[in-house]
Amino acid sequence: MGQSCKGCSHQGGMRALAAFLAASACAAFAQYPERPVRLIVPQAAGSATDTVARILAAEIQGPFGQTVVVEDRPGGALTIGLDLVAKSAPDGYTIGMGPVGALAITRHMVAKLPYDIERDFQPIALVTRGHLLLAVSPSLPVNSVQELVEYAKKYPGKLMNASSSNGSPGHVGGELFKYMTGIDMVHIPYKGGAMAINDLIAGHVQVMFESLNSISTFARSGKVKALAVSGPRRSPAFPNLPTIAEAGVPGYDASTWSGVIGPAGLPRPVVDKLNGAINKAIVSPVFKARFGEIGDEPAGGTPEEFAETIRRDSAKWAEVVKRSGAKID
Repeated sequence: MGQSCKGCSHQGGMRALAAFLAASACAAFAQYPERPVRLIVPQAAGSATDTVARILAAEIQGPFGQTVVVEDRPGGALTIGLDLVAKSAPDGYTIGMGPVGALAITRHMVAKLPYDIERDFQPIALVTRGHLLLAVSPSLPVNSVQELVEYAKKYPGKLMNASSSNGSPGHVGGELFKYMTGIDMVHIPYKGGAMAINDLIAGHVQVMFESLNSISTFARSGKVKALAVSGPRRSPAFPNLPTIAEAGVPGYDASTWSGVIGPAGLPRPVVDKLNGAINKAIVSPVFKARFGEIGDEPAGGTPEEFAETIRRDSAKWAEVVKRSGAKID
């Protein structure tokens, strides 16, 4: 049997039956997708992950030739949506968004997950990489990261650090900042970033680490004071803003990312077709323009590279969560 297709291979010396079965599996998935695909988002409509999903779904439908339906399933510290993906049939018709919070952070804060991330999911492709924006209320008399640290040390425990939820990137990004600067701020979790941003604007809370996707509009309008971005390099959308590391906290890095995952057991031809469609979609002019405005960047790459990103960041945030003692009931 000399026939083969992308993702299906067999080593020399395998029996003819094994080769036949491999070729048959390729043929079975050659026409995938033959019906609409569900893209599960483990967060609410309007969230940063939901925004990524909707832009991606619109762009992926061209190369796919099928509708990609975005379905928001928030709740349970991101576990409800992910559990739906984990327990779906491994046929490529139910896939999900896997943000850094769900795959690398809350796993260390929830006592018992209904799934095992390494065992029950197949990483497909990283979609975006981005930053948190360190922003403060306009009423707070600080204009730089160093001034924020000095103010927090002068008034320990006075500053309230809002986040979109317990276990969010903004939550642990703030905990990392506290640990690395030796300051004391009180974490105030909200049920969504929009409410937290509104209270930051009003001065009810003073500090927030929030995704550029959610807060960039308010930073550009001056409704919040932007001090720095959280990644290892500056954001293309805010080139004049330093990184937190540049601004006086050497080594600080709280990058964000979001990718697409499927259930374990997804056939490799399906994984490869999804991966190829995603990598093509994220370099489209529309995708690049939308995320250029936000400040996040298209990522892409192989399933194996995405899996390594999950492993690396999971280990990092496990240490931060352990030091902070943060848990989700």
